[in-house]
Amino acid sequence: MADVLDQSDIDALLAAADAPEPVKVAEKLQIFSRGRASTEGVEIRPYDFKRPERVSKDQMRALQTLHEGFARNFGAALCGFLRTIVEVKVASCEQMTYGEFISGLPNPTCFNLINAKPLEGQICLEISPLIIYPIIDRLLGGNNQDLFIPQRAMTLIEMRLISRVTGKGLSALGEAWAGVKEINFDISTTESNPQLVQIVPPNEVVVVVGFEVKMGNRAGTMNLCIPYNVIEPVMEELSAQSWFNTAKASRTSEVQQKVTGSLGRAGLTVTGILAETTISLDDLKNLTVGDVILTDKAVSDPLVLAVEGEKKFLCSVGKFKQNRALSIHRAIKVGDRV
Repeated sequence: MADVLDQSDIDALLAAADAPEPVKVAEKLQIFSRGRASTEGVEIRPYDFKRPERVSKDQMRALQTLHEGFARNFGAALCGFLRTIVEVKVASCEQMTYGEFISGLPNPTCFNLINAKPLEGQICLEISPLIIYPIIDRLLGGNNQDLFIPQRAMTLIEMRLISRVTGKGLSALGEAWAGVKEINFDISTTESNPQLVQIVPPNEVVVVVGFEVKMGNRAGTMNLCIPYNVIEPVMEELSAQSWFNTAKASRTSEVQQKVTGSLGRAGLTVTGILAETTISLDDLKNLTVGDVILTDKAVSDPLVLAVEGEKKFLCSVGKFKQNRALSIHRAIKVGDRV
């Protein structure tokens, strides 16, 4: 039986409710400083020694900007792969301990351990089952209507299918980090229970970038966990100055060689123009076999070589191995009248 209040207890409660609230006397905060005589105007903020902030705000902003580029590239790759509109955007970027990160993950989930060579250590990529199974259903020809999300670990077939999605994600992640350092990302193992994976001690500081993935009427989360000791060698390059100069730094000879090599295999149409003139439409209709069209161009003048319709070189006509050939003299200059 529950306790029953008697009349004296009721009177005591009513009297306590009517009584004025006691005035709280603000305690004077004492600040001890060796180099400051007066402590007026000093901003005081609490500091938790369990969660040390080892990444500066500028570096956190640089990491967020870097992974916003990754989200755009990954979303575009998924759109082409799944043949549907997929939106990936950064939802949060914060630092916490590895134990706090693991405790906030569901079980089971898609937990991938990723090697980031030449950096030492591993990073984690966790993808929620709320978006994993709609993607698998889409790959198998489904329409995601009345889709049941099972609460179990993924089968080998499902892991094989989702590895193609994570592979595109790692490719986009490598492109995003290319402005800071060339890193090769590859998955070492995949687990369903994140509690079984300890890549760093529980109190180690990690940077967690949270993403929101939307596909049609389905949505889920994706978390990228980067331990601080993994990216510590490149933290100097994540300063604001180096981040804003990545566009200039990317214009290297190596990039130019890659672009030149890719464009060098493209096919082009080359045309030799003997002469050009204008005639009336009536003359064009009355042309017959054997007629002669007069031009203002002398026989000794060089011909014009056009590439994809653009006049580029001056040349002369000849024969090479029983075939008609054009010998290039020089490139067409701005003042040439051709």
